[in-house]
Amino acid sequence: MEGVPGVNTVPNPNHYDKSIVLDVKPLRSLKPVFPNGNQGPPFVGCPPFGPSSSGYSPFFPFGTQQPTQDTPDLNQTQDTPIPSFVPPLRSYRTPTETNGPSSSSGTKRGVGRPKGSSSVKKKEKKTVANESNLDVQVVRRFSSDFDSGINPAEREDGNAYLVSSVLMRFDAVRRRLSQVEFAKSATSKAAGTLMSNGVRTNMKKRVGTVPGIEVGDIFFSRIEMCLVGLHMQTMAGIDYITSKAGSDEEPLATSIVSSGRYEGEAQDPELLIYSGQGGNADKNGQASDQKLERGNLALEKSLRKGNGVRVIRGEEDAATKTGKIYIYDGLYSISESWVEKGKSGCNTFKYKLVRLPGQPPAFGVWKSVQKWKAGLTTRPGLILPDLTSGAESKPVSLVNDVDEQKGPAYFTYISSLKYSESFKLTQPAIGCSCSGSCAPGNLNCSCIRKNDGDLPYLNGVMLVSRRPMIYECGPTCPCHASCKNKVIQTGLKSILEVFKTGNRGWGLRSWDSIRAGSFICEYAGEVIDKGKLRGNQEEDEYVFDTSRVFNSFKWNYEPKLVDEDPSDEVPEEFNLPSPLLISAKKFGNVARFMNHSCSPNVFWQPVICEGNGESVIHIAFFAMRHIPPMAELTYDYGVSPTSEARDGSLLHGQRTCLCGSEQCRGSFG
Repeated sequence: MEGVPGVNTVPNPNHYDKSIVLDVKPLRSLKPVFPNGNQGPPFVGCPPFGPSSSGYSPFFPFGTQQPTQDTPDLNQTQDTPIPSFVPPLRSYRTPTETNGPSSSSGTKRGVGRPKGSSSVKKKEKKTVANESNLDVQVVRRFSSDFDSGINPAEREDGNAYLVSSVLMRFDAVRRRLSQVEFAKSATSKAAGTLMSNGVRTNMKKRVGTVPGIEVGDIFFSRIEMCLVGLHMQTMAGIDYITSKAGSDEEPLATSIVSSGRYEGEAQDPELLIYSGQGGNADKNGQASDQKLERGNLALEKSLRKGNGVRVIRGEEDAATKTGKIYIYDGLYSISESWVEKGKSGCNTFKYKLVRLPGQPPAFGVWKSVQKWKAGLTTRPGLILPDLTSGAESKPVSLVNDVDEQKGPAYFTYISSLKYSESFKLTQPAIGCSCSGSCAPGNLNCSCIRKNDGDLPYLNGVMLVSRRPMIYECGPTCPCHASCKNKVIQTGLKSILEVFKTGNRGWGLRSWDSIRAGSFICEYAGEVIDKGKLRGNQEEDEYVFDTSRVFNSFKWNYEPKLVDEDPSDEVPEEFNLPSPLLISAKKFGNVARFMNHSCSPNVFWQPVICEGNGESVIHIAFFAMRHIPPMAELTYDYGVSPTSEARDGSLLHGQRTCLCGSEQCRGSFG
């Protein structure tokens, strides 16, 4: 072994040198080598109307805790199980490889060179037993040259932009680690990476509101809340600060996390009965009385002081059944406390918290949606329970609780695109040869090769990275319908609602919480040419145009944060052979109701699917960030490239924008 002393001596079997550490490249830093491009077909796909479509369905608009322990502490030792499926080494190059790799995916990433091999110097690392510490050690090789873009003042005090940026960067790293390592610990690894590189904000503990965090915001892990300063404890349910009280110091509660699963915790949207911490059964199964110390003492002091306490409600994640979704429910005041006997017979502290008035509903919205889903109450303003007439896998309700209008103008509901012969791609659609489901890391799968060696989705629902083009399996592939590379063709994943807005016509929102990267819907309609659009005397407000200029944004992971070479960064610019125009005026789906916003929570991504043996491009929409229930879904409509800029800065569109965001450019279209 080069550089290791004593390699020619006979080692003592009872002794080993702890200073000798192998610098083994992580699997995620290596890159697959693809076969000759001539061996793999360039396109795959799915039928535009679904495998069992019965045609079009016309739509008539008339009304004929304590805290949970599911998130590991970053300083807690964890055992990582060995996966039953070991991903193949993705950097192996056969000696007989003579031809260049396939470039059918349209990306600029080089193939065959291990990620990080040219720019990352090898370093010896001390062995550590703690898994989270190991994560920190791995990323410290970049600590000297990685620029987080967040200065010390911004780490202490954040704002809406910083909070959104930190959460987006964290989830991008988490998705990538999950993609390449199949790691259950991707969340804690991503957190260790970001913290050690200074990608966080609102580190200064405070009583009251947190800059950049709104009532109703949702989080899918405690670590996310920690990164943006909402709740600094990764395990404990009570967070507090120590403040001066004359010559003494006393703790004051800043935030609590309620799981709703502990004895006596109320599920009232305006009231919370919270159980104190401590007193849990020890390793011998013996419970004890809770003590008036730490978090319990902080709550008692806050009762006397009267300061507001941030309350985060934890609810089961219906998508996973094992995870939690955390809803920031705003500020509460502690009105009283007492001690009572718990089921174990030991004394437990109880605290009654009342929600402060004047805050927008958050947990209350969550509870209302649960009742609608269970059929316990009727959705106010309901016009139609399903405007799709069964064309979608999930019903889409039509609601108006604003005025007396009974629905939008007539259109025919279709669930996918209508392509004319002149717009279909000429490349033949030839699928993969996988049986069952396409497996991550299987480079024999032609569909995976086209996606640069990875499945583009996590768990068959969540996009990992924006790409120039995504290729899905189709009917010609022998893999079954539940293949994790068949996402947009399987229909809606969330329960959606078309509703009447106050000033922007009809809009679209979800009854479900939507995690960042999740597929929402595709843009269905008729593919048209610009000549036909210009010749149409009637105004068409339902046109999707890929040739427009859109506000740029970065959504993908940063290569350095996952130990990859920056030169291998996945480009986020789309690779379309020609501009695509889709009109949903006469034929369309729920996407036609999504309004424009200059600060959207949804983005579009081109996806190639197969239709009747031919490859066609679809426009799919994915969540840009976590979206709470009943939040309006919006995307950037863009601005025509022929539009002139005003004041030499912002592009000026043909329509006035009413999105109301701080970043509003004033127009679109």
